[in-house]
Amino acid sequence: MKKEEKKRFLLRLDPRLYRVLEKWAQDELRSVNAQIEFLLKEAAKKAGRWKDEERGEG
Repeated sequence: MKKEEKKRFLLRLDPRLYRVLEKWAQDELRSVNAQIEFLLKEAAKKAGRWKDEERGEG
């Protein structure tokens, strides 16, 4: 199965929020992009909107 390419889009953030995310990402050894994706995925799971079985992730 071919790996699905990641969707690209422009995101505008408050500069203060970006600094918080940047520090948080550094603390967890991630890029800011990876940190945002991680946080959004965790929020989607918590809300019951992420279906792990579709990709075998969890």
